Amino acid sequence: MNEEIKIIGIPNFPLIKNGDDLASIIKNKILEEKISLDQDDIIVITQRICSIAEDRIKNLNSYIPNTFAKNWAEKYNKDSRLIEAVIQESKKVIRKKNGILITETKHGFICANSGIDNSNVAGIDNICLLPLDPDSSCRIIKEKIKNEMNKDIAVIMTDTFGRPWRMGQTNIAIGISGINPIQDYVGKKDIFNRTMNFTMICIADEIASAAELMMGKTKKMPVAIIKGYKYEKNLDTISRIVRDEKNDLFR
Repeated sequence: MNEEIKIIGIPNFPLIKNGDDLASIIKNKILEEKISLDQDDIIVITQRICSIAEDRIKNLNSYIPNTFAKNWAEKYNKDSRLIEAVIQESKKVIRKKNGILITETKHGFICANSGIDNSNVAGIDNICLLPLDPDSSCRIIKEKIKNEMNKDIAVIMTDTFGRPWRMGQTNIAIGISGINPIQDYVGKKDIFNRTMNFTMICIADEIASAAELMMGKTKKMPVAIIKGYKYEKNLDTISRIVRDEKNDLFR
């Protein structure tokens, strides 16, 4: 029997509001759309709906720009309030070039503008910040599905990041629950019986990117289910796949 992996988007997903019980909404939509949820499926969710439900939508008028924000905004024709928000959501600025700020977020992610975005966000001058604890958000959904549907699944939260060495953006994992995010081949034999010494595949990012093919940015389908992928279960956090500074060739 040939192995296969399926990506199933959950259609007709409602617009999420602050305070919504995201886990219950996902569960109810699975039942309403008569989607079969099986043991070991992977539920993939976008960062945006988690941020909205967790009150991470902020208005730019709540930020008072400091001197750097004002100067940078004036130089590159940016909104100084947005620059201030980027600074406040970061541990530090990694790169500054051509009006772009590459920062390290408080989670440890290296990305443009601390992951702040205003696409698919309702309201004038509103911006979307990353969830405070993406792993915790995933864990809550995983536990509710297990308790109420008796399905032991994994959950991955995604966001769209750019890459310094390639054009175009791709979805990556910024939160996980119930899955080892790394497939480690170190010490194993390749097809020619040679020992592999370095290969570690970030399957969490690969799953996130695969799910984005179904979810898209304009389909109003922020949740997808991955079926048929065999993964190792554990209690890892997203920090497992964040490269530390001493081993980061770009810092």
